[in-house]
Amino acid sequence: MTLDLDFVRAQFPAFSEPSLAGQSFFENAGGSYTCGAVIDRLTRFYRARKVQPYAPYPASRLGGEEMDEARTRLSAMMGVDEDELSFGPSTTQNVYVLAQAFGEMLEPGDAIIVTNQDHEANTGAWRRLAERGIELREWQIDPETGHLDPVALTALLDDQVKLVCFPHCSNVVGEINDVAAITQLAHAAGAVTCVDGVSYAPHGLPNVAELGADIYMFSSYKTYGPHQGIMVVRRALAERLPNQTHSFNAGSLPMRFTPAGPDHAQVAACAGIADYIDALYAHHMGGQEAPAARAEAVHDMMRAQEAAVLQPLLDYAAKKNSVRLIGPARAERRAPTVALDCAAPGEDLAASLAPHGIMAGGGDFYAVRPLTAMGVDPDKGVLRLSFVHYTSAEDVDRLVDALDRVL
Repeated sequence: MTLDLDFVRAQFPAFSEPSLAGQSFFENAGGSYTCGAVIDRLTRFYRARKVQPYAPYPASRLGGEEMDEARTRLSAMMGVDEDELSFGPSTTQNVYVLAQAFGEMLEPGDAIIVTNQDHEANTGAWRRLAERGIELREWQIDPETGHLDPVALTALLDDQVKLVCFPHCSNVVGEINDVAAITQLAHAAGAVTCVDGVSYAPHGLPNVAELGADIYMFSSYKTYGPHQGIMVVRRALAERLPNQTHSFNAGSLPMRFTPAGPDHAQVAACAGIADYIDALYAHHMGGQEAPAARAEAVHDMMRAQEAAVLQPLLDYAAKKNSVRLIGPARAERRAPTVALDCAAPGEDLAASLAPHGIMAGGGDFYAVRPLTAMGVDPDKGVLRLSFVHYTSAEDVDRLVDALDRVL
């Protein structure tokens, strides 16, 4: 079903903001626009619920109910139990807490696998476990394409490996990794998986149960919400890992890996992400499907829109002799996060695009390892052009015209 872009954009106040008029937003991988449902919930919480939640008086009770609603609805959309989902201040912080838990559980001689395709958030904290005597094995990308070959992973797996950490897709390579297949390989070797979904989830919430991942993490500020990290840890693993919070909270899975108190207002506002997904489903399809089915239908619709708009940009970049396109040249194989290695520094190119109404980013994007592996100088960085389903074909036309002027 074709996405109704007018309806979509009507859900985002940014598209009616006068200061943003006439500009096209191509740095969504750094954070998406926030949908109106999230803004409304956040505003309501600060106006009427900004008290300690879960007490019996009305403002507190309602605040707690709204926080619970966010967890209940988002977990249902991802096919997992409510208490398998938790909120933290950021994905980077969530990974750090989990690394501490694994560091307590693993023993010297145990091994973990990380990749050099990752954003530093899902590799740096794991790599530091080597200081505790944990063996570190690196699953390396192809230096030309940035591809992670599952055959290369198989060669690294044995009964010493307890954990495999990899991205659903890289924030510079963009290629979508086959999470289900990779997880099956890891499970067959007796390992669990930690999947960084930060660069994938903005393009449609995944069904974590179907993927089979033991841990799946993403950032709500990139999925049209507030600045929170959302983390799923499946029950069988969560109950094995050492508690990282107060001892009296050890029996609560959502609290087990959240040592700091959550941002109550932002957690409650995350229910607005579910509001938005349900609004898209109701407008385009309707019906009474279960939450996971609704989320899957919206996911597929988002991906179809993105692929159609993305392919002309990939075709342009692939034909440009002065540009190296990082990652696949076919839209169906990747997210619309497009890194270009050019002669000029990425930040300079982004600055040159701004007068043409293009909001883009340049730099290394904390992806120093994959860029270095592919022969890109991280100090020069890349120009990154990233978008989501609310980006139009006209936006891409404007971008291509601007690129022709500045490259």
